[in-house]
Amino acid sequence: MEGLSQEQVLVSRKENGSNSLPDSEPATFWSEFKETFGDPMIRILLAIAALMIGMFVISRIFPHLGIEQTIFEPIGTILAVFIVAFISAKTGVSSDQKYRSLKERTEKEKCKVVRDGAVCVVDVDDVVVGDVVLLQSGNKIPADGTLVEGHLSVDNSALNGEAEECKKTANPDGIVPEKITGDTFVDASSLFRGAVVFDGEGYLKVQRVGIKTMMGKMALEMNEEDVPSPLKVKLSKLAKQISVFGYCSAALIIVLYIAIGIVKAGGFGGFVSLGWQQALNTFIQAIDLAILIVVCAVPEGLPLMISLVLMQNTSKMLDHNVLVRKAQGIETAGSLNILFSDKTGTITKGHLEVVEVFDGIGASVGCRKELVDCIAKNTQSVIDSSGNVIGGNATDQALMKFVQKNTKEISADGVVRAQGFNSANKFSQAQLDDGRVIYKGAPEKLLAKCSKYLAADGSVKDFDIALINPKIDEMAAKAMRMLAFAYKEKSELVENEIQEGLVLVGIASIRDDVRPEARDAIAEVQKAGIQVVMITGDRLETAKAIAKDAGLIKSDDEIALSSADINAMSDDEVKKILPKIRVIARALPTDKSRMVRLTQELNLVCGMTGDGVNDSPALKKADVGFAMGSGTEAAKEAGDIVVLDDNFRSIKDAVWYGRTIYHNILKFVRFQISINVAAVLVTLLSPVFQSVTPLTVVMLLFVNLVCDSLGSLMFGTEPALEKYMTEKPRRRDESIIGKAMMSNIVVPSLWIAAVGFFLIKNPLSLGVVPSFSFGDDGAANVANALVLQTMFFVFFIWSALINGFNCRSDGFDVFNGLGENKNFLKVFLMIVAIQAAIVCIGIVPGLAVVGRLFNCTPISFAQWGLCIVLSLTVLPIGLLNKVFFRK
Repeated sequence: MEGLSQEQVLVSRKENGSNSLPDSEPATFWSEFKETFGDPMIRILLAIAALMIGMFVISRIFPHLGIEQTIFEPIGTILAVFIVAFISAKTGVSSDQKYRSLKERTEKEKCKVVRDGAVCVVDVDDVVVGDVVLLQSGNKIPADGTLVEGHLSVDNSALNGEAEECKKTANPDGIVPEKITGDTFVDASSLFRGAVVFDGEGYLKVQRVGIKTMMGKMALEMNEEDVPSPLKVKLSKLAKQISVFGYCSAALIIVLYIAIGIVKAGGFGGFVSLGWQQALNTFIQAIDLAILIVVCAVPEGLPLMISLVLMQNTSKMLDHNVLVRKAQGIETAGSLNILFSDKTGTITKGHLEVVEVFDGIGASVGCRKELVDCIAKNTQSVIDSSGNVIGGNATDQALMKFVQKNTKEISADGVVRAQGFNSANKFSQAQLDDGRVIYKGAPEKLLAKCSKYLAADGSVKDFDIALINPKIDEMAAKAMRMLAFAYKEKSELVENEIQEGLVLVGIASIRDDVRPEARDAIAEVQKAGIQVVMITGDRLETAKAIAKDAGLIKSDDEIALSSADINAMSDDEVKKILPKIRVIARALPTDKSRMVRLTQELNLVCGMTGDGVNDSPALKKADVGFAMGSGTEAAKEAGDIVVLDDNFRSIKDAVWYGRTIYHNILKFVRFQISINVAAVLVTLLSPVFQSVTPLTVVMLLFVNLVCDSLGSLMFGTEPALEKYMTEKPRRRDESIIGKAMMSNIVVPSLWIAAVGFFLIKNPLSLGVVPSFSFGDDGAANVANALVLQTMFFVFFIWSALINGFNCRSDGFDVFNGLGENKNFLKVFLMIVAIQAAIVCIGIVPGLAVVGRLFNCTPISFAQWGLCIVLSLTVLPIGLLNKVFFRK
């Protein structure tokens, strides 16, 4: 063959395009940084910061209005937002770089093409329409086209998930069909990019390249916009709930503040008589307090906590052979309701292998010498100098690898004459120089000619086919491919004929078998309440057998369907039976994408595993896509997570850690919102009980920026607990704050507010004044007010931190696992130390200004003790609440 000339190559590339496939743009720090500001919680924080800056400017322009607004809090809030954006961007870029580094280490694919009458080696990306490509055993097909010369056996598993080899015969006039169906792959001459040549040699005439190939169309489909992650959906809902709470509380404080002003003025008439300036002053102060309430309501530390915990766990997952490409993918894995799993290479090993060899009565036997001879001296496969099995078809290679694994005494010598396997005879035979004729073939062909069999102990015994039929039926039910091996002593090979009186050496059952670790991992994932559905290009009978062996099908009411069955149903019909589906066979890429879409329409969180090009669109559309490390680049590009060791157990670990991350987020939400609700209640109720709020603006700044931000470190490294894998999955739209969490937030918050007001109204608090009111005048009362305000500040922070132990668990094991989360106690002590420094700093000459900034003054050891003892009461209250809520 002449092939194309260099000039024709240039013309073809210009007219038909390149053979390179579109790649995703590398993640840049700036693009990842900007993406953070689409988060609803971040937007709320920025809006509040802008509002506070506005109030600060007004307070400086109109000082007589009495607005208490510092610049510290809005600056601190903006700083926190930028830290979140920085960490998120750094995590995103780091994950993308790790993936691209893995990709760059993979050598570029090459192929042999005929150009200017000679065979040359070029990069696959340089192939053009019209090129003639030489294909040999082991080659990957570089583009779509037809076989114009030669004979091939092709493995299409990367495209349709089917491990069975497909025979191809030459057709110089063949054209690749426009419409791809499940039968297109077994078309006599059509070849597709990504498939692998099992055996044979031939020439491919390229008809489609690049994005016009089947693989290219899938790559384009993967550029669709991602579905919002379940965490993003839940956080959006939480942002709305917090906004409503903050706005309602703000409106209530305005009404309450003005009502108190009217009461103090002796009625509405008296309030009006104070003049418009006084009325405006009261209104402005109410607005100022209302803004403070909104600030208290928003959990500033939540975005930071989520960024930190995702960053920490994406690094940690590498130890479990899981490369997280998109940080939220790991959390999404913990929210899965349903997991669509590819069969080949994921649940199964991805290649044919000998599962068992049994003798004439169905007893398992090893790799004995007679069997080695029947395989190694009667095959098209050979072992090269590097120890690799090459040549022959997939079955020959599987048998040769079995022999290679079990013995070192392998020799193809001593063959005098041989007849190869063909589909008409269904057997092959070889004459050996020791006088034996050895046979390999279909059991139905050989067994009828056997009169003896080689027993497990090496003796030759009489053969009765009735004794082996139950074993054969058992293997057939498991979709095993079986080959029988036999020999005849002192005989001569007869062409196309199986002689009588054979000795049966054994029968090998061959299959792309289930990974042993996959069975256990599937059981654990199912125990976690996740529905696992195997979706494959294999035949329905084979798929059902594999599913039963893997533990996917356990009862008669669980359904296995083919692509034709699914496509005959409407979307509503499929949704109705979806909970019972366990297998979808002969699946096309469109079937996979459709199933992902339908599950998402049911508000279920959907995962997809795969390694082939055929899996890529569904990997992209799923909430979380698990790409296998040994899979195609298209699959890895589409996935959120790359499972480097191709182990289903790693998927289970990803689910476990994902659930741990979500639980840690829930723990922090309980902790932070409890503080915020308590602060809102104190601020809201203080006009009723006092003339000023016990928590000043700067104190609230400490609560929001120190407790909330450092608090994110307390819960970010909470240990992964086995019990998380026994919980039911969560719906996509499930609220973060459910009934149980609401109770765990409200009860401690109410208790903290109530005990706090008891503290500042109780004479024991001062120990020197029999009665006291914030509203009284006089220097002594001003000093006492400062003491009580300091005590309230100490009590409030300690109560929030003690309540952190309650937030660590939904049950009563609030101290378990502290040794695995050393950050909890470190941050606890750090916040306590910072607060103690603020309170006690007034003792140091020249630093009293810091105490005045926080409205704090040094207090006695007795007053410290009282505050701490009262704060400890929040722990039993939280535990009692769990008891009553469960009842």
